Amino acid sequence: MESVQNIKQRFEIIGNDPKLNRAIEKAIQVAPTDISVLVTGESGVGKENIPRIIHSLSHRKHGKYIAVNCGAIPEGTIDSELFGHEKGAFTGATSTREGYFEVANGGTIFLDEVGELPLTTQVRLLRILENGEFLKVGSSQVQKTDVRIVAATNVNLFNAIEKGKFREDLYYRLSTVDIALPPLRDRKDDIHLLFRKFAADFAHKYKMPPLKLDDNAVQLLQKYRWSGNIRQLRNVAEQISVLETNRDISGATLQAYLPPTEGSNLPSVIKSNKSESDFSTERDILYKVLFDMKSDLNDLKKLTLELMKSGAAKAQDINPNLIQKIYGSKEEDSEIEFEEQAVTAVMPTNHNENYNNSEDNYLFAETIEEEEVLRLEQKEIEMIKKSLEKNKGKRKAAADELGISERTLYRKIKQFDL
Repeated sequence: MESVQNIKQRFEIIGNDPKLNRAIEKAIQVAPTDISVLVTGESGVGKENIPRIIHSLSHRKHGKYIAVNCGAIPEGTIDSELFGHEKGAFTGATSTREGYFEVANGGTIFLDEVGELPLTTQVRLLRILENGEFLKVGSSQVQKTDVRIVAATNVNLFNAIEKGKFREDLYYRLSTVDIALPPLRDRKDDIHLLFRKFAADFAHKYKMPPLKLDDNAVQLLQKYRWSGNIRQLRNVAEQISVLETNRDISGATLQAYLPPTEGSNLPSVIKSNKSESDFSTERDILYKVLFDMKSDLNDLKKLTLELMKSGAAKAQDINPNLIQKIYGSKEEDSEIEFEEQAVTAVMPTNHNENYNNSEDNYLFAETIEEEEVLRLEQKEIEMIKKSLEKNKGKRKAAADELGISERTLYRKIKQFDL
């Protein structure tokens, strides 16, 4: 069995991080078997090296090795690419075609970004993992293949399973052995080694002197987040190698090549753009305020009617709970203050007339109620009009924005003749 150090030299893997070494050890140990392997890690951490190590150390090393980027193949053609198709299976299928699983028979197939596979393709892949059988597109004849499958993904497959985008049984078939590669920001001691390797490669490629970083630049390399991982580090090294005439690189020079939005590990406190949920929350608050206002108006209307029927002096005795709800529960408010507020708010300036149980009282109350209803209806009409205009007349979108059903919106449009 080859050592980790020999494998690193053979595949030009730079770094001494314990997690990286453990991942390579697992690849060496699992290589002689035929069990499936799932490689996990962020984009750009070098997941493609693990299946190459496994294939080169296995008994299939003389067979085919095919790497397939599942996320780069359109959903409509991926079954044909993986499993092949018969002539006439679909428009444009002018001849029979062998798929990758047929071509790689006896070898190893690497499925990169396996989390992007459509569900129908996942069913076909599960069958191959179970018994090696598959069907070409447009064929009813079962074929057999003997391939070693190594898959990789940069997405959380457990989340994809919960959302119904990835089959749980397929996950457990693929991840017989799970090899996780650490992100570059967790390999701080390896970052400078990698940069020096890339700088030397580009110096040789472009026939220039190699780059040399000062202490500040090295510290900046190690503190930077490197969201793109090794791929991003390589790109930065290439940019500096080509653009900088001065080969001694300071921290300030290096900072100019690092995206500022990527340079901070601090969490974002303020969102730059409002999400749809933010607008939904604001709409809900607005509706609650409007309904609370309507409730308060109804309570005030009831109090008004009782004042007109019984007089301000008796209103507190008739409905004290209603009084408390409208005016609050401050004990320092006297009955005289309340009577003055109630009379001023409700009674006309002419106190010589008799308002008890008169027909004018009910007409006055009905007028208040009618005006209130008209005002609320007007606000409702305005909100519906604005929403329809904003969504270009699309009733479903407008109904979603207003927080009502499409059927209710249609009824409102008909009711208000919009």
